[in-house]
Amino acid sequence: MEADDGGDGHRGGAVGDGPTRADRARRVAHVLRGQVVRGAFPGGVLPDERALVAEFGTSRNAVREALGLLRDEGLVERRRGVGTVVVGRTYEHPLGELSGLAEVLQRHGTVVNEVRAARIVRAPGAVARRLELPEGSRAVYLERLRRVDGMPLSLDCTYLIPEVGEPLLALGPERLENRDVFELIERAAGRPLGSAEVAVRAVVADPATCAVLGMTAGGAVLAVDRLTRLADGRPADLEFIHLRGDRLTLRARLDRVREG
Repeated sequence: MEADDGGDGHRGGAVGDGPTRADRARRVAHVLRGQVVRGAFPGGVLPDERALVAEFGTSRNAVREALGLLRDEGLVERRRGVGTVVVGRTYEHPLGELSGLAEVLQRHGTVVNEVRAARIVRAPGAVARRLELPEGSRAVYLERLRRVDGMPLSLDCTYLIPEVGEPLLALGPERLENRDVFELIERAAGRPLGSAEVAVRAVVADPATCAVLGMTAGGAVLAVDRLTRLADGRPADLEFIHLRGDRLTLRARLDRVREG
């Protein structure tokens, strides 16, 4: 008979009828997923089922279901004679600093940007307003597929004000493939950056985005909307970024603000 404490070690004072096996599996998967993302398992091998049962105080069936959830996500796989091993590498991007994704990911592997579009366009009305450009103004549009060690990780669609974007276009495709936009803005355009406003949503990717990112249909992505400003406060760069939700973790340290 399975334990019904949900892996938290408490039986008394419970509300309701107690967690189901699916609930217990989900809770175990939450903890294991976090460990996989942080690289907590030496050699990439998870503890065996018996050790996990003891650690979480739950049943073997719940542990097996939890491991099945991680397998379905592409994070682990079962290998005969070895056990459950980590196969889906994830990357972290800190939210507490203004840095380009490539700047961060270069710490983890070889970053290549496939330039899918680089041209001057008429800025859509909503884009012009956010970039504080007159209606009907031109903007530079960049679309790049970012790969880390050959694996597609993000699709970046960027609008830049002309004085910032046109010097980048003049550099040619090779520089756009091998440098982060933030670095190019500051070095090639000579415009120091100051701050950014970021919003992140989890969405189901459309079929075209799934195809570009090498994901199965209906996969989840982190949709990032980022407006970056120059040091003088003017908007310079509006990005719509789709990140593979199964391969990237956004991380930040947040301090409690206390009054008085």
